[in-house]
Amino acid sequence: MSDADNPARSVYVWVTEGTWPATVDAALSLAPPGTRFTLLHVSEAGTADAARSAYLGLFGRSGHDPGPRLTELATTSAAGLLAAAASRLGQPCDQRAIQGQAERAVVSASASADLLIVARDGDRARLGPRSLGRTTRFVVDHAACPVLLVWPHPAPAVGTMPPPPQHPHPRGQ
Repeated sequence: MSDADNPARSVYVWVTEGTWPATVDAALSLAPPGTRFTLLHVSEAGTADAARSAYLGLFGRSGHDPGPRLTELATTSAAGLLAAAASRLGQPCDQRAIQGQAERAVVSASASADLLIVARDGDRARLGPRSLGRTTRFVVDHAACPVLLVWPHPAPAVGTMPPPPQHPHPRGQ
């Protein structure tokens, strides 16, 4: 079988503060040889704008406009996170640092991927829907490719699952 018969898979790994080691480890343990990895980090674009607006609201009395500094810090942080993830991955990969609304940016950036790997970012103490934060829930619900959802730490025990609802299910009537 030639490489043309078995094209390399494209796996996107969403790299976020606090959960990236789990997504990179999942990529390493589950992706077949020859996989093309893209590490993706999203910085929220509105942070610097909000700081700039606050500064302007003070008519410049607070000193210097913090917007450019916050943008610089976000860029440096993203580069550091991507470098750490690439080092842990230990093989050639693409690194994409983008700005925007995180949930929409991840969905758009990974639209042509064969797989997107994300980590749970909500309540990590129990199983259930609250183990996904709002942004990750949006990505899981809207991704145009298959999504692998991993726990950033060992999963909680099955006994932490919420109890069934106490009211009868409408379809059961």
